[in-house]
Order: sequence, then C-alpha cells, then structure tokens
Amino acid sequence: MKIIEIFKKNKLLTAVSLAYVILFIAIPDKAYLSVKNSMYYIIEMLQIMPVIFILTSIIEAWVPKEVIMKGFGEKAGIKGSVFSFLLGSFSAGPIYAAFPICKMLLKKGASIANVVIILSAWAVIKVPMLANEAKFLGVQFMGARWILTVIAIIIIAYLMTIFVKKKDIPVQDEQDIGKVTGIDIKEQYCIGCGLCEKLLPRHFEVIDKKAKWKESILNDVQIDELKPVIAKCPVKAIGFK
Repeated sequence: MKIIEIFKKNKLLTAVSLAYVILFIAIPDKAYLSVKNSMYYIIEMLQIMPVIFILTSIIEAWVPKEVIMKGFGEKAGIKGSVFSFLLGSFSAGPIYAAFPICKMLLKKGASIANVVIILSAWAVIKVPMLANEAKFLGVQFMGARWILTVIAIIIIAYLMTIFVKKKDIPVQDEQDIGKVTGIDIKEQYCIGCGLCEKLLPRHFEVIDKKAKWKESILNDVQIDELKPVIAKCPVKAIGFK
C-alpha cells in the first residue's frame, strides 16, 4: 500500500520513469541520448537551486510582508508592474530558478499579475539576452521585439488574473495534527540554511550543515510553533510524522 501511495503522490515522476522504461525497450539509442541530456540539466539544477533556496530563505526571513505587498501586491499599480519587469529583466540563471522565488513572493502578498510579469521577463527579456540580440540581429529588431513582447506580457498577466486565483496555487499540505507523533527532518534534502534555527532556536540547531530537532517529545504548543517553520523551509525538509 505504501508503494502505491508513493506512486500517487509522485504521478509525474512515475509517468516519466515509465516513459524511459518504454524508450529503453523500444529504442535504446534514443533513450540513452535522452538520459544523457536529462543528466546535464539535473547537474545544472543541483548547482543552481541550492543558491536559489538560500536566497529565497533570506528574503522570506528578512523582508517584511508589507514591503512585498507594497512593491508587488494588488495595490502596487503601475509601480508594481515596473518593479516586476526590472526584477525579471535583471535576473540571472535559467527560468526554473524563478519558480521558488515567485512562490515565496506570492506567499508574501505579491499579485498573480506581477508574478506572471516576473516569470515572463525572466524568460524572454533579460538584459544580457537583449544585448546579444541587438548585437546579432540589430537594435531595431531588438527594440521592436521588446516592445511587442512587453505588450504581450501585460495582456497575459491580465488574463491570468481572470483565469487563475491564489487559492488555485498549491501550497504545502498541512497534516492532520491528531496523527502527529514527532518531527521528520529529511537530511538528504536539508541544505543547512539555518532558517529553522533562526526562527526556533529553542528547538532546532544546525550540526554539520544539517538541521537537528533538540527535543525528544512534541506537544501541542510546539506543533503550533512548528507550522510556520515547516511552511518556510525552502527545500521542504521538515515535516510532521
């Protein structure tokens, strides 16, 4: 039963694994090439994502929610759109690095429209890319493409606010507190950022770059204290068991 539950919770991973099995049986040469290409991106992600998770943790811990709402929230207006374009345009790294940052911004009060602008600008109008585009295709081409792209991004951002609401965006599921028996720290995921220790130094400490739970028991008060810490863990390494 546990194996079936694992498959249900990881449907996409299961589907991809099954696709690779079929590929290796049907066309092994193509399957080998696909695995080789996938490993390249996995290695790239392992190099980039820890830095992004640490950056996200720092922003979440140190930047007040009011600041995010004022700069990127529903009432930020044109200023929020401009800030979003600037954040996306001057970003570094591949687009998947923006996802945890944007999820954190949403939790802090950023609007869906501004998150769409950040993601879109990050993907297609980053400043280094524009400089290379102007060099190879000309300033006129780059300028016209940039203007049309910005218009398209604004339209898409507006449409997204119609079709997608914040309640539709998945967040970490809270477990049934009645079934809680302890704290589960997945050391293989922990990056030793120290956020849990900063938020609850009475209960957490980081040893050898891994978070440790100091207590031997778990009472109702501690459970309530732990909920926001679990939600803020950038790599979701902490949970109830």
